[in-house]
Amino acid sequence: MRRRGRAARRLRYVTNRSPGSRPIVTVAEPEQDFNAPREECGVFGVWAPGEEVAKLTYYGLYALQHRGQEAAGIAVADGSQVLVFKDLGLVSQVFDEQTLAAMQGHVAIGHCRYSTTGDTTWENAQPVFRNTAAGTGVALGHNGNLVNTAELAARARDAGLIAKRAPAPATTDSDILGALLAHGAADSTLEQAALDLLPTVRGAFCLTFMDENTLYACRDPHGVRPLSLGRLDRGWVVASETAALDIVGASFVRDIEPGELLAIDADGVRSTRFANPTPKGCVFEYVYLARPDSTIAGRSVHATRVEIGRRLARERPVEADLVIGVPESGTPAAVGYAQESGIPYGQGLMKNAYVGRTFIQPSQTIRQLGIRLKLNPLREVIRGKRLIVVDDSIVRGNTQRALLRMLREAGAVEVHVRIASPPVKWPCFYGIDFPSPAELIANAVEDKHEMLEAVRHAIGADSLGYISLRGLIAASEQPASRLCTACFDGQYPIELPGETALGKNVIEHMLANAARGAGLDDLAADEVPVVH
Repeated sequence: MRRRGRAARRLRYVTNRSPGSRPIVTVAEPEQDFNAPREECGVFGVWAPGEEVAKLTYYGLYALQHRGQEAAGIAVADGSQVLVFKDLGLVSQVFDEQTLAAMQGHVAIGHCRYSTTGDTTWENAQPVFRNTAAGTGVALGHNGNLVNTAELAARARDAGLIAKRAPAPATTDSDILGALLAHGAADSTLEQAALDLLPTVRGAFCLTFMDENTLYACRDPHGVRPLSLGRLDRGWVVASETAALDIVGASFVRDIEPGELLAIDADGVRSTRFANPTPKGCVFEYVYLARPDSTIAGRSVHATRVEIGRRLARERPVEADLVIGVPESGTPAAVGYAQESGIPYGQGLMKNAYVGRTFIQPSQTIRQLGIRLKLNPLREVIRGKRLIVVDDSIVRGNTQRALLRMLREAGAVEVHVRIASPPVKWPCFYGIDFPSPAELIANAVEDKHEMLEAVRHAIGADSLGYISLRGLIAASEQPASRLCTACFDGQYPIELPGETALGKNVIEHMLANAARGAGLDDLAADEVPVVH
């Protein structure tokens, strides 16, 4: 049910105005597959006088919906004020024609959220908004995850920019960045404030932010998450993925470089380096996170996944009658496996596209259905067959275990599992919500051969094979030195603080400690590296 009228009007922030009181809105969290990796967010921005920038941003977010399904928001500006509208839900649930028509301007940013820092609350939805001391507005959207959040929070606390104790209006690293940006702009331009702040920020971040006139976009010095620049007839677009550029009719210009800040206004596009680039793009974008119709670092995601499948067939061959993929991200690799092995490819599983995207609280019966509600075998295709099942990754193994049980019940005589990524053995601190090491099934056993046998037995496969890390990197056509592979090998390219300064609820924990008399500095000072 849409929340309109009085409640919807109060979901807006306007420059020089207080957001006012807001009615309490309780929304059930969407049912999600907690056995699959989940990324934090998608960001989009447009500067295009004369265009319907709010609608363009809506379409851009729609193309990026896979990157975040908890909340969505859009900020627009017309030269005199910044207007923000956000809420919990999918892009199509948050916005309607009437809302978009009311959001007039020449510059806009948008955000779709999956949380890796801060709970799923309305306050933590983005874009975040802050007023400067000069009375101007700053709106910001963030894809990624910071690793020095505690340090930045202490700085914001000392400047009086955030709450010192719980409860706090917002508890995200993004809100802290917005607060520090707006604070810095009190004595200089927003552009200069960003150039002063960004060198002190550590972690993975792609930011789009704006004031009343100008669109800004930047990427961390390692370029962990993708961010691209596109051209419209009457303006410019930035987006987390090139597929979003295609959707709004923008032509791809180039990737925004690691350590680069772009400013886009009536004078054109200005580029400034705030740090020396040391590229470490996330290889898991190719495996699972990005849309197959996107291009990352000049390499097609779909072509990469097909090539992964080909290399997987060479590295882990097995005799079988049919190759099937686990939709959607496992399908291109399954096609590549079939092409290389000569074993026929078939569609053996049907996917319900709407599962995991409802805000109706599921019943216990629906919970028990689990994977059966999401995937259903085509019995006439797989009955009596020796199957090769290609999936993108194994996290906890629960999904694969239930899926293989279904396939055997549907008549498969053998089920051989092939995985289009190496074993996931380490958590991600740069924007993917992988579980803790104890929850990762491949992390339970140290010896490689014992681990393979343990996972094979746990999921009930006749055989199990992963692509090698070398094979995955080769399929991406990127130099190994320019990729982050930490979830596979534990080599974190950005130094990590101690464990108490990490985690999804780090700010909530800091505020709770402050309420008990322990300061934020106790966490901010915990900088013992845990680099592996």
